[in-house]
Amino acid sequence: MDIESGSREQQQQQSTAGIFKCGWSCIKSLPGKFNDNVIEFTNKVKKLGKDDPRRITHSIKVGLTLSLVSLLYYFSPIYGGFGSSTMWAILTVVVVFEFSVGATLGKGLNRAIATFLAGALGVGAHHLATLAGDKGEPILLGLFVFLLASASSFSRFFPGIKARYDYGVLIFILTFSLVSVSGYRVEKILELAHQRLSTIIIGSATCVIISIFVCPVWAGEDLHKLTALNIEKLADFLQGFGGEYFEREGDMKDKKSSLHGYKSVLNSKTSEESLANFARWEPPHGRFRFRHPWTQYLKIGALTRQCACRIEALNGCINSEIQAPSHEFKKKIQEACTKMSLESSKALMELSSSIKTMTNPWAVDAHLSNSKAAADDLKNALKTSKLAKTDLLQIIPAATVTSLLVEILTCIEKIADSVNELSRLAKFKNVDPPMTPERQPEHLVQQGISTEPNSDCSVPNVVITIREIIFATPTTGNGNSPEAKT
Repeated sequence: MDIESGSREQQQQQSTAGIFKCGWSCIKSLPGKFNDNVIEFTNKVKKLGKDDPRRITHSIKVGLTLSLVSLLYYFSPIYGGFGSSTMWAILTVVVVFEFSVGATLGKGLNRAIATFLAGALGVGAHHLATLAGDKGEPILLGLFVFLLASASSFSRFFPGIKARYDYGVLIFILTFSLVSVSGYRVEKILELAHQRLSTIIIGSATCVIISIFVCPVWAGEDLHKLTALNIEKLADFLQGFGGEYFEREGDMKDKKSSLHGYKSVLNSKTSEESLANFARWEPPHGRFRFRHPWTQYLKIGALTRQCACRIEALNGCINSEIQAPSHEFKKKIQEACTKMSLESSKALMELSSSIKTMTNPWAVDAHLSNSKAAADDLKNALKTSKLAKTDLLQIIPAATVTSLLVEILTCIEKIADSVNELSRLAKFKNVDPPMTPERQPEHLVQQGISTEPNSDCSVPNVVITIREIIFATPTTGNGNSPEAKT
């Protein structure tokens, strides 16, 4: 028994020592973990700042605006004029100031207009309720709040109101309820409504002024760049698709493709709709005039996502686990499919460049024509090929690729039509295309006249080659026929 009790005591001592040892090791590791967390947080902050430096500027602008508006609370003459309602100006800055000018301007106008309307209706409801006497006043006030709150809440289900005026409807319900209900206990209801409206207008105006004149961030410009970038991502995939698909030999399933930029296009609907909504509030700025066709960008974005869906399926064919197509059949379609992919990529790049520079896409039609010609060549190649003895399972993957490329070409044509419509509505600039040998008029080529751009200057040089021409003239008296050589 003594031996057993001694062993138990020894085990308890060892377990206690182990617990203390683990606790001490945890305490010793706390400074290291704290330093690691600090370093990780610092790296995240640096990454956020590098990804978009405008975030740092926005934070500074919010702090500056709050500091300016808070001065209303510190100066006694101003505070005496507005009283405790001065705090509404500070609250307005906190909830109104957004990242872009359009979002700030939209929220500011929504808040100011909703406050004015709700305040006026609240004062009117209070005066009507007082006519019913002391007993009928709270009943009428409750009825007014019920009716207006119910109607306003129902209006939020309309898509147009939800998209642009949802915040204003919320402020309308809040302000009307506060003014009408507080008027039952406060005698100077008109003065209360005036103070709140004035301070809210001051806060909103300060936010709008700082947002526009201090390093402005335009939602319309972001939408313009996002639309062009999404089209460019599709072009990047199609440019590398031919080499990625047709140059594979053997089992290359584990090799990952680097052309995944198009995936972000599939999830761009929310950001595009948000930016388009904010852009409608913005005044004319830069290259964007009054009543710029922002809704046309949404149509282009929807067509771009449709094309990205086809590209997603096309990317699945690269990593498909189905048996690879026969080498003979794949070789027959390789040239036409590669040309279709490259020409489609060039067409998309021209469309993206046209949106970026706001110029008419003059070269898109040529690339689309080349892609259609390649599609016709592909159809002819499939008609003339002998597929009777070919296993159907071996040609299904390649046939799927050809079908998807044709569908993508159709999507690109729709995108080109939408970009041309945007060019017409936004009045893009007309830029004369450079005269390349492919675009020279046939009669100039036959006469030996060629135009070549000069890489050393912006003005093209015109090189005219005049061939030797022999003019036949009437014979002279001596019977000789002179020849004029030029």
